[in-house]
Amino acid sequence: MRWLTLILALLILALQYPLWLGKGSWLKVWEVDQALKKQLAENERLKSRNASLEAEVTDLKTGYEAIEERARSELGMVRRDEIFFQVIDEPGAAPAPGAPP
Repeated sequence: MRWLTLILALLILALQYPLWLGKGSWLKVWEVDQALKKQLAENERLKSRNASLEAEVTDLKTGYEAIEERARSELGMVRRDEIFFQVIDEPGAAPAPGAPP
């Protein structure tokens, strides 16, 4: 009877091995689930970035405000009826009161 119990216990262990440590084990399923959650979060981040880029492209295609804003900030352009003033701080001069450091 002792041999039969030992054989059955070994058989149970042999059947449990694939469940816990085999190719489709619980550990592998958990790892794949974690990777899936990480990928879904990355996909959501990229979807929001794509939506903002699509809105910017649409704005650039249809409106002139975005084009004007880019021309002013990136190229330093001004309109014909505007006067551009450039203020240069002298080195070593104390900043004006209330000015950010």
